[in-house]
Amino acid sequence: MIILGIETSCDETAISLLDFQKGNLAKLLANVVSSQIKIHKKYGGVVPEVAARQHLVNILPTISFALNKARIKSKEIDIIATASGPGLITSLMVGVETAKVLAYAWQIPVIGLNHIEGHIYANILANGKLAKIEFPALCLVVSGGHTELIYMQNHGDYRLVGRTRDDAAGEAFDKVAKLLKVGYPGGPMIEKLAKKGDSKAFDFPRPMLNYKNYDFSFSGLKTSVLYLVKKEFQYKKIPLTNLLASFQQAVVDVLTEKTVRAAKEFKVKTVMLAGGVAANQRLRQTLEAKIKKLGRIKFLKPNIQFCTDNAVMIALAGYFHALNKNFTPWQKLKADPNWELV
Repeated sequence: MIILGIETSCDETAISLLDFQKGNLAKLLANVVSSQIKIHKKYGGVVPEVAARQHLVNILPTISFALNKARIKSKEIDIIATASGPGLITSLMVGVETAKVLAYAWQIPVIGLNHIEGHIYANILANGKLAKIEFPALCLVVSGGHTELIYMQNHGDYRLVGRTRDDAAGEAFDKVAKLLKVGYPGGPMIEKLAKKGDSKAFDFPRPMLNYKNYDFSFSGLKTSVLYLVKKEFQYKKIPLTNLLASFQQAVVDVLTEKTVRAAKEFKVKTVMLAGGVAANQRLRQTLEAKIKKLGRIKFLKPNIQFCTDNAVMIALAGYFHALNKNFTPWQKLKADPNWELV
């Protein structure tokens, strides 16, 4: 079964081709991402109208490039899987409308998928094999404007355990990076500089860490950084690496501690990490170490290249929908920028 994945929820025009074979084997035929980072860098963030126009320019050439790279013809594709939401409406529409046209022209089924579900399933591809998720499972989703703990009883069976009440972790990284003018994209820049700093230099608050629920809040932490900069230091004299390392550690502590507590309470067999912030090495290493100490829980993390937006994760999620013949009539396929997984 060959699945064409399409992902245009934000500023990456991403196309993938995966060949799902017997024995839980999955051959990655093509993974192409046309990035817009250089375009949006000068604005300090994604401009929706600009992103949509770039998707229009890039999507058909990117699909053609992926087909050529995979050395297959369109007639060999069995299914199309596309991200239908959440995301930027104009960006989503480019991918969705392209998927509809191709499904009609090629006369093959299409699946509209939730972008967050795609991030969750990015965990299962490793070295050409599909890892087994042992249920019940728990996934810490840290992607863009999302910070959520999602409980899975089975494939497609999701329950929200906790979510952010204000800023998501990724938003906090981006806002602190912008405040301190460390560059774009904010998350990777903070991580790079934080490696040279002392994570214990500043005792930032761990918001909601001791609350009995599993919700998150990072707005106050971001404000604490702002106050520290304004009250205690001149910009030119800020020990920047220490500041960023301490901020990053505060975020990681909250995310990992709450995930571990939820894993214990719900007696899960698998813990997963998903989303763009999942590429952060301090978060990956800390969560994995804490889960391993529990002794009985399997830990899955996505390959670094599948943490940020990509179409491989969309094809992976689409595979499990395809097994249940959970297709979307192309006439009813539409973009939904506010689509919540749970």
